[in-house]
Amino acid sequence: MAENKKNKSTLRGKVVSTKMDKTIVVEVERTFMHPRLAKVMRTIKKYKVHDEEKRAALGDQVDIHEGRPVSKTKYMYLVDVVSK
Repeated sequence: MAENKKNKSTLRGKVVSTKMDKTIVVEVERTFMHPRLAKVMRTIKKYKVHDEEKRAALGDQVDIHEGRPVSKTKYMYLVDVVSK
């Protein structure tokens, strides 16, 4: 049997908003070398993350992982609060 499971990505980012109920917004920064310019580029992506127990606070470093969709834009889940 072939395994068709998608690799669940685990990311680390910073909490930038806690204003929603059971949802936090996490900013994940990624750096990479531009293929043509040979320059280090930086991109920032924001994810809406499901936080059931409301453990994370503004400015915390958190680990998040991908899971089944909770709503239209929310498909990431809080794994752990790394640092306050």
